[in-house]
Amino acid sequence: MARARDAERLRDLEARLGQKAAPVPGSRGEEHFSQANMAWRMVTELVAGLGIGFGIGFGLDSLFGTTPLLMVVFVLFGLAAGVKTMLRTAREIGKAPGQPGDDKGE
Repeated sequence: MARARDAERLRDLEARLGQKAAPVPGSRGEEHFSQANMAWRMVTELVAGLGIGFGIGFGLDSLFGTTPLLMVVFVLFGLAAGVKTMLRTAREIGKAPGQPGDDKGE
């Protein structure tokens, strides 16, 4: 009789633990946080492209004495590179996880 009662209590305990351990659906805050991180990543990529282009252009201008010409050209190159990198990141966001080519940057 005691064993039957213990077995019953054990089944009841397992059922309650199973209810407590049920997976809780993720909140939308985590998804929003991830999207905000991706947006900041894209902004950083654009600014980095502009900054690198400005630095190279300014350095070459001071080296060759062609004051604004190369700086403007390389800032435009940096803008193009930043936009290209942003588009690649946007494509990466749009892909479903686990698709072929995810690790190749395609």
